[in-house]
Amino acid sequence: MRKSQKGFSLIELLIVVAIILIISAIAIPSLIRSRMAANEASAVASLRTINTGEVTYNNTYPGTFAALSSLGPDGATCTTPAAANACLIDNLLANATSAATAKSGYMFNITATASTYTSEAEPASQSSTGTRGFCSDQDMDLFYVLVGGGFSTCTTTAATPL
Repeated sequence: MRKSQKGFSLIELLIVVAIILIISAIAIPSLIRSRMAANEASAVASLRTINTGEVTYNNTYPGTFAALSSLGPDGATCTTPAAANACLIDNLLANATSAATAKSGYMFNITATASTYTSEAEPASQSSTGTRGFCSDQDMDLFYVLVGGGFSTCTTTAATPL
């Protein structure tokens, strides 16, 4: 009488591994696109937060707009709001100025003068954390450009409305 073998053969295991690899090759690119879309949505929401902070800052300290660091707290928490640390945005957003400190894969910058400001969001890693840069100004309209030039490429006169 012959013994029946229990378990899987090498061929069966290789077929299962091949099927798993095919499924992951199909799923991973769509997961990356979903993550980039979520990063872009977070960047747009952050720019809206910055716009609200700038309006509040201008109403509180008339005649001026703030730099990004001035909108945030002085340190990790806010103790006493002042012109240099207005506590209008969180610490993470106020310090998201480089790839190392990016918020949801985006870096932020504000170019402020006494009567105008332009806020910008650029992906920390092109085509990895996002494919578009975003900008806004004191009119609070949002615009986008395809990434490639870093900050200052997203001017409200050269960008596409969102």
